Amino acid sequence: MILILEKNTTHPQAQQLIERLENMGLKAVKEEKGGRIAIAIVSGIDAGTQEQHFSRLPHVEKVEQFSQQFKLAGKDLRDKKLIIDVKGKTIGGGELCVMAGPCSIENEEQIHRIAKSVKQSGAQFLRGGAFKPRTSPYDFQGLGEEGVRYLQEAARENDMVSVSEVMDLDQLEIALGKVDVFQVGARNMQNYTLLKELGKTQTPVMLKRGFAATYREFLNAAEYILNAGNPNVILCERGIRTFESYTRNTLDIGAVPALRELTHLPIIIDPSHGTGIRSMVAPMAYAGVAAGADGIMVEVHYDPDRSYSDAQQAISCEAFAEMMPKLE
Repeated sequence: MILILEKNTTHPQAQQLIERLENMGLKAVKEEKGGRIAIAIVSGIDAGTQEQHFSRLPHVEKVEQFSQQFKLAGKDLRDKKLIIDVKGKTIGGGELCVMAGPCSIENEEQIHRIAKSVKQSGAQFLRGGAFKPRTSPYDFQGLGEEGVRYLQEAARENDMVSVSEVMDLDQLEIALGKVDVFQVGARNMQNYTLLKELGKTQTPVMLKRGFAATYREFLNAAEYILNAGNPNVILCERGIRTFESYTRNTLDIGAVPALRELTHLPIIIDPSHGTGIRSMVAPMAYAGVAAGADGIMVEVHYDPDRSYSDAQQAISCEAFAEMMPKLE
């Protein structure tokens, strides 16, 4: 339920109303909608509650109902597109956000070398995996805390924003305050315990769509982070699993305009995982941007064939530099 407040209602008056609602056992969130202060009651209302009860509260002009289950991720409450600012670099603000770097941080020299290269080519965000969820337990699992430190130093040295995946609460504790944007991988899209903990931070979270998740399931996963108190969520379409076996996944370009209709959250694409084929990364990056994506995430390595992980989908630093001017 959404309470649209009267035009001249002040923020202190709105806060008093929120406190009154909370004393009634309800969870309320304040937002701006159409130039008015709006208060969303996101939980605590039972099926028998009548709208009239809330329309009589002070400063309430009208009461609206949510049209979607994902109350905070949808557009019912917030009608303006979210712009996330991370150290002066924005996601969703009109300028294309480019996240680039290696799949895995292999050593200190590697991440610094790649960071310098992708920065020179125009990337603002440095991605790199310190904790690696691999299909086989025998594959390289990442450098862990040491990798986080290398990423932090490389990002700082090159004036970039760091992006890295966390998979559990121990990893979150290690990375908190050192990683600028947390990544939640496709395998953990519905790891609700992790999502709730990420919601208790204010660190931006880049949430990847699960292999077989519908758009609504994807947005309900984002809702866990938002509902826990963190508004800074970025959605990432990274490909879904279909009957096609030529590519690693099928990059759902249609997800970009579809999600744009459903949510105010910024949307980026990952053509590296979305295809799994080096030669297809640039064409699908162009397609995603043409479809309206706010950014891209690309795996880059100076020697892709020798990459510790996902070598077949990593592009070279030279290929990345060639791709960048064509994204505009």
